[in-house]
Amino acid sequence: MKPKILLIYTGGTIGMMKDPETKALRAFDFSKLLVHIPEIKQLDCEIETFSFEDPIDSSDMNIQEWRKLGDVIHANYDDYNGFVVLHGSDTMSFTGSTLSFMFENLTKPIILTGSQLPIGDLRTDAKENLITSLQLAIQNDNGTPAIQEVCIYFEYQLYRANRTSKINAEHFEAFSSPNYPPLAISGVHLNIDKSLLWQRKLVDPSLNVDGTAFAKAETQKNSLLDSNRMNYRPDFEDAVVVLKLFPGITEEVVGAICNIKGLKGIILETYGSGNAPTQKWFINLLKKALENNIRIVNVTQCVGGAVSMGKYETSTQLKQIGIVSGKDITTEAALAKMMYLLVHTNSLNDFRVYFETSLRGEVTDSIA
Repeated sequence: MKPKILLIYTGGTIGMMKDPETKALRAFDFSKLLVHIPEIKQLDCEIETFSFEDPIDSSDMNIQEWRKLGDVIHANYDDYNGFVVLHGSDTMSFTGSTLSFMFENLTKPIILTGSQLPIGDLRTDAKENLITSLQLAIQNDNGTPAIQEVCIYFEYQLYRANRTSKINAEHFEAFSSPNYPPLAISGVHLNIDKSLLWQRKLVDPSLNVDGTAFAKAETQKNSLLDSNRMNYRPDFEDAVVVLKLFPGITEEVVGAICNIKGLKGIILETYGSGNAPTQKWFINLLKKALENNIRIVNVTQCVGGAVSMGKYETSTQLKQIGIVSGKDITTEAALAKMMYLLVHTNSLNDFRVYFETSLRGEVTDSIA
């Protein structure tokens, strides 16, 4: 029986074709996919397509659009062997990270891809990205999908989606995964490194967090948690902000952000291994925000590396007042994880334990 893949078009450059006469870009008709890309027939699989009624630019992605995408995958989950999502590259890492938390205990691949040039362009990267994404989605071991996580495939590399960032707007190599190696590399052969693939695991109540709010919430929503069941978790909190530090940042700026009405979380982008200003006003503003039940996570601005609070004096105070370490998480994944955990945890202690624990392979547990 041929594997079935659902190809979902949300919008983006990959879904455009250039009119040969006017040279203007127009939407690609994915129902005629095999006509335009006959090489797909060699994959020996069934491909069905779904397009958003109103394709959106990835710059307009938000929680509501993520929910719409998640609902499509969830509604069709049992009918397909895998999913390939065509998406604009600008916010693909944000969407991939969010989907990774939406779908707990995935048993099938969700692979996002796109392109830097339209699918109808002479030099397009769209065809290779699309064909190989489909090929990866049908890979299996004795009938079981080889990939069971949310990934991004771009320019011969398959990445864990919640480990990626877009790093280039002009080159075909648009994405990077600085703290985790590619899961697969496409060359003459399609090589998947199975040792790097995410191994599904349950939220572990034995962590014995004070109150175990997250574990209780999970149990209440599902009468039985088992590793063979996919759990769809579409609820996210959007009252969050990213605060990027820079030399000369003022008390007024930090204070205005910390005092946003209804704010529930701050992703604090610090220097190096988690360093920040040591001025009293800065620490006091963060401390007051924490006292107001605002969650604050420390992530590094550096492309690679990890937060290690207390390594230098400039991060010791952050650790002392209770800032959560983002370890080696990307800003994109940190944002998605915060929006997710704000819904599923009640206490700061629960939030800290689960944020600093790898739930979908987004952080390295061994980092202190």
